[in-house]
Amino acid sequence: MGTYRILTDSSCDLTQEMADALELAVTPLTLNYNGNEYPNYLDYRALDIKEVYAGLRAGVATSTTAANPASWRAIAEPVLQQGEDVLILAFSSGLSTTFNAAYMAAQELLEQYPERKVYVVDTLCASLGQGLLVWLVAKKRLEGATLEEARDFAEANKLHLCHWFTVDDLYFLKRGGRISGATAVMGSLLQIKPVMHVDNEGHLVAVSKARGRKASIRAMAAKVGETAIEPEKQTMFICHGDCIEDAEYLASLVKEQYHVPEIHINYTGPVIGSHSGPGTLALFFLGTER
Repeated sequence: MGTYRILTDSSCDLTQEMADALELAVTPLTLNYNGNEYPNYLDYRALDIKEVYAGLRAGVATSTTAANPASWRAIAEPVLQQGEDVLILAFSSGLSTTFNAAYMAAQELLEQYPERKVYVVDTLCASLGQGLLVWLVAKKRLEGATLEEARDFAEANKLHLCHWFTVDDLYFLKRGGRISGATAVMGSLLQIKPVMHVDNEGHLVAVSKARGRKASIRAMAAKVGETAIEPEKQTMFICHGDCIEDAEYLASLVKEQYHVPEIHINYTGPVIGSHSGPGTLALFFLGTER
């Protein structure tokens, strides 16, 4: 049985420690922050994550750049040269061109290394939703799953990876064209907090509205009871836009109400965080449907 490595991109928002433990190779997307470009490494060594969120609150101009074919080649080619195959799990094509770049790179590499295998999965996931899928697939690899078994597991489970999130400041969704200016103004005045998810095409979709922050967090926790598959046996992920207290409150609700044994909490990384803003809070788990 040939060996293989799992590759992903920094939109997975895993910690560097998790990526190391899972033996992942990770290509960074880029944050354009206050006129300078910074690679989004998982350990934030190029630009501290708290500085990013402080800047967002202060109105610092930001934009983001997807991974390109060259960046995927840079992490995949050394693996192929070592005689290993590659499984790429890429950021949702509904939100970024990162998957398309991975696919292009894979075709080029297969021509150059015809004896090797390179599979690319469009996770249709984002942030720690992508991270949770990568984590689950990488665990399968460490348990002895073949390359094809790992790929098939990813494809079979990606549309069961539930993403539920809310934001604290509607301005950032307005800036990204996710909601209208009028909706943002009215929502801010009335303290309306959207409860959103990522749909089967990998796009952000508003599902409901809650009056106030605590209500939106409780609404997110309730989603576990609606669709989660055996929550008492799951590991779930939560990410936050520099609002750790809210993340811990959400984790406590989910653990108490549904007896979830383990929840990992990490930051919403700078690339996704620059679009969703400070105060973003998201919950990820496996469910019967998204």
